[in-house]
Amino acid sequence: MRIGIISDLHGTLDAPLREFLSEVDEVWCAGDIGSEECAEALRSLGKSVVAVYGNIDDYRMRLTYPEWQCFEREGARILMTHIGFYGGRYVREVYAKICSLRPTIFVCGHSHILRVGYDKRLGVLNINPGAAGCNGFHSVRTAVRFTLEDGTPKDLEVWERQRH
Repeated sequence: MRIGIISDLHGTLDAPLREFLSEVDEVWCAGDIGSEECAEALRSLGKSVVAVYGNIDDYRMRLTYPEWQCFEREGARILMTHIGFYGGRYVREVYAKICSLRPTIFVCGHSHILRVGYDKRLGVLNINPGAAGCNGFHSVRTAVRFTLEDGTPKDLEVWERQRH
């Protein structure tokens, strides 16, 4: 199964990002979709979409998407929320959920900084795809995709585009 992970769209789902996501079976969005129009564009990709709301998402988005998603795909347990780290440490609630739910993959956004790393202590792969949208302090837009097979992510690719 091919997975695309995005976050911090802030209302942008343009042609280059759509093209990157065209090769995946499912899209995971770690919040800050930004508008109902962008959410509709995301749904119109014809892919299965799993999403959470972010801090900029309004009440309508919060009625549509939950704060947390915990689900299983291809033998992996995934935990996703928007805000996961501050100052290089897990947010307290995130740490507690990782300890209790024991995901193999934890996905978050919010920082606008691409980060993929394995936490040996908790046995979880952390993925923050950075910001795929055009609004924010970042100068490079990023997203990731990979193949998930037998519980293991393989062939991870990073998408990068200069923000304009």
